[in-house]
Amino acid sequence: MIEDSLHPTRPFRPEKGKPIHQILDEMRYISFQGRNLGTVYDLWKRMLSDDVIIFMGLAGAMLAGGMREIVSFLIRERYIDCLVSTGANLFHDIYETRGGSHYLGTPNADDVALHKKGLDRVYDTYASDKGFIEIDRYLIDFTMELKRDRPMTTREYFYRLGEKLAGEARRDGILTTAFKANVPIYCPAIGDSSVGIALSIDDETLHFPFAVVADVRETALLASCMKRSGVVYIGGGTPKNFIQQTEVTATHLKIANTKGHYYAIQIITDSPQWGGLSGCTFEEATSWGKISYDARKVTLHCDATVVLPILSQALASGCEELVRKRVKPTFGLSEALEIHPGT
Repeated sequence: MIEDSLHPTRPFRPEKGKPIHQILDEMRYISFQGRNLGTVYDLWKRMLSDDVIIFMGLAGAMLAGGMREIVSFLIRERYIDCLVSTGANLFHDIYETRGGSHYLGTPNADDVALHKKGLDRVYDTYASDKGFIEIDRYLIDFTMELKRDRPMTTREYFYRLGEKLAGEARRDGILTTAFKANVPIYCPAIGDSSVGIALSIDDETLHFPFAVVADVRETALLASCMKRSGVVYIGGGTPKNFIQQTEVTATHLKIANTKGHYYAIQIITDSPQWGGLSGCTFEEATSWGKISYDARKVTLHCDATVVLPILSQALASGCEELVRKRVKPTFGLSEALEIHPGT
């Protein structure tokens, strides 16, 4: 019978005290997005066990949504090796690292009244416009301190900003954690954010020479520094495509070991049929050479603020030994990017 060649589902059984990593392991045998969540956890464990550089793309309002400490944890413990983020997430990170708060709100607010009170709304969350303006000034002052005798990658810019914040911050955030862990951060659409707004409003910072094309070359080198590369996309947007294109760039640069990303995870709410890159499937990306023919891949259709707390807790409780033994790249991140694979 054909059923003899199939694997049966396993109904999930609640038990007192069952650890979260065991829950996700067992969810691989249920159905729908529950199975995909279990598969995301399993695939991440496989990356930690392999000779892999792991990229994370971070889009959406994840910092306003309370995900700062999760992303910091993933960087600090080296569940990821390189972060590519929107400028908005990094701006909100600076805001929180310097003591700012986001506040519980409602999506049904009177937005005219909020604007008059100086509150900015991100769906059901508020932030202080005055606090954001203070960060604008902070970024202007920081940028004016930097030497402008050469173009600077966004990776170096945020490394140096993380260094400054680490010396004075009230709390750790993504940038300070990345500085301490020597993990590179890239922001390919830096102008499309409050960072870009801040640097545009002062004549002294208006022409700061960002080397965004150098970011492209550097990330191509990163994607090829280990036996394989893996990607974790939180949302889509520019971070996702910027990481996707590393394999294409590496091919054009004739870098060896260019076969497309071998491990691929995406957590999205977008659909592919509208033709946008945020919702594009890994199968579509394979046609461009961005994803390996034989890639281990999974797409989870879910709000990332539901998934990340569960997934990060499972990684923390179930993968400590994998992380301790992991072969991972290390970096030098001052002016020139230094890559030291497999330590």
